[in-house]
Amino acid sequence: MFSFFKKKISAPSLTDAPLAAGTETAPTATPNASPQPRQSWMARLGQGLRRTGQSISTVFTGTQIDDALYEELDTALLMADAGVQATEYLLADLKQRVKDSRTTEPSEVKALLAASLSELLQPLEKSLVIGAYKPTVIMVAGVNGAGKTTSIGKLTRHLSDNGALVLLAAADTFRAAAKEQLGVWADRNQVEIVSQAGGDPAAVSFDAVTAGKARGKDVVLVDTAGRLPTQLHLMQELSKIKRVVQKADATAPHEVLLVIDGNTGQNALAQVKAFDEALGLTGLIVTKLDGTAKGGVLAAIALWGRARVASGGTQVPVYFVGVGEAVEDLETFKAQEFADALLG
Repeated sequence: MFSFFKKKISAPSLTDAPLAAGTETAPTATPNASPQPRQSWMARLGQGLRRTGQSISTVFTGTQIDDALYEELDTALLMADAGVQATEYLLADLKQRVKDSRTTEPSEVKALLAASLSELLQPLEKSLVIGAYKPTVIMVAGVNGAGKTTSIGKLTRHLSDNGALVLLAAADTFRAAAKEQLGVWADRNQVEIVSQAGGDPAAVSFDAVTAGKARGKDVVLVDTAGRLPTQLHLMQELSKIKRVVQKADATAPHEVLLVIDGNTGQNALAQVKAFDEALGLTGLIVTKLDGTAKGGVLAAIALWGRARVASGGTQVPVYFVGVGEAVEDLETFKAQEFADALLG
């Protein structure tokens, strides 16, 4: 069973070798992988969220902890796209932490905020496990421009580097260049692809899952058409793809991932809610945290996830975050790392 497990000492990289379920020994990289140090990744993430970190850090340069500090922090968090509810939650929790710890220096409040944010984000931290089913069918959705197909290509590369046999399904038949774009990634990663000229997305998905089972593949990645959640007929098409995939494999899809653009702010939360209602999401990939994204929307998503759990559902984790176009710019999400990067 392939899994991106936590290491005992440091967080795992996507390029870590796969482990059997339950294995606790830290993995070593496979010979054909090109692992980047986690520290390098953290530096890129910090650079990507630098603007937000700087704006929040300036709040703590004053001489006292007072209402003015909290008002400035309220504004900074809202400007970071945390949203009203998440901002209110973080401020209330922070005030309690300041009181409990009897903190008197503004400079010390920043560490308390980082702890509060990390705790809020912690439920979003979860490993993507491959191998409980063969093939593991992963359906990937997202609006046009979010980086969906590119993220699929990067994920394919990392899975392949770790020994998984991957099959791609070009089910984004609405966008003319989508099949060609996915084909480029298939060639680059030397994996097979199932596509049809102008074919029905659901039919392509069915054929891919059937082929994946017949060919002994470990993973089938289904690239669905990009669409806005307001496009009802296209959202219904997504639901149809899911139903047809289940006809090919009653247990599938095993993961339903949504790719969201980190630059879209609170609109990203609206997308998560809409796609979850249509498909029942199991995970997220957050892209483009590379300099202009504010990043605070993850706090809003985490708070929404709490409500989802409270109503009997499950948390929707953030499996991966991306900071650029290179393969190594897609990495596993770690709550503490993200909180530290977001707060500078």
